[in-house]
Amino acid sequence: MNQMYSMIQRENILGVNVSAINMDQALGAIAGWIESRQSQYVCVTPAHGIMECQRNPELRGIFNKSGLTTPDGMSIVWLLKLRGHSHVGRVYGPDLMEAVCQLSLAARAGWRHYFYGSAPGVVEMLVTRLKERFPGLQVVGAHSPPFRPLTDEEDRAIIQEINAADPDIVWVGISTPKQEQWMASHLDQLSAPVLIGVGAAFDFLAGHKSQAPLWIQRSGLEWLFRLVSEPRRLWRRYAEYPYFVWLVIAQMLGFRDFREQ
Repeated sequence: MNQMYSMIQRENILGVNVSAINMDQALGAIAGWIESRQSQYVCVTPAHGIMECQRNPELRGIFNKSGLTTPDGMSIVWLLKLRGHSHVGRVYGPDLMEAVCQLSLAARAGWRHYFYGSAPGVVEMLVTRLKERFPGLQVVGAHSPPFRPLTDEEDRAIIQEINAADPDIVWVGISTPKQEQWMASHLDQLSAPVLIGVGAAFDFLAGHKSQAPLWIQRSGLEWLFRLVSEPRRLWRRYAEYPYFVWLVIAQMLGFRDFREQ
């Protein structure tokens, strides 16, 4: 285990052990895993991911066994700072993808990237845009899975395809909780040392969906921007955010005990 990762603390937020990190620490851990060929997966989680874990103890265990569970949402960043981690910064899926791509070029590491997720056409546009922004980026493959469970034969085929491409990083964008479950179940079957679940980052960086302006992201109101953009799809997700706040207050005051899995 690389030294930087071993020093990263985690904080229990409603039973989910969130890594108290900033972007530089996340990049250091990922680089260390690739260099040492150590198999790890990264969960990039906002409040939505933590609420999914309240309904699914198995999912909570997946988050807690990750190499990193990063603070994707500003509410998570603020909670970590409130607990004394002043260095913590948001490690947001689209920003993490861009930062890793930049690092792989700046360090001349030659990291090989594979992209798994999103809708047909979107993942191809993502690859095109990343190559335009990061000339020389080594993309060794991309695949858009169907919006249904894969058959055993299909699953074996995609494992063989990814391993044949020999990537260092597999980016997974099939939304929570599917992407976390996919990474945990495939970690030992894939030769790539690092799997990173980044949710809607594929859509944002491909230009398929609009990202909130930076000032909205920093204000913690990105959820409202996304709700207005996609009300029919996202209203149920964000309707439970007041409940998230209540649970956090109950945990802080000791009224509720959220045990780790």
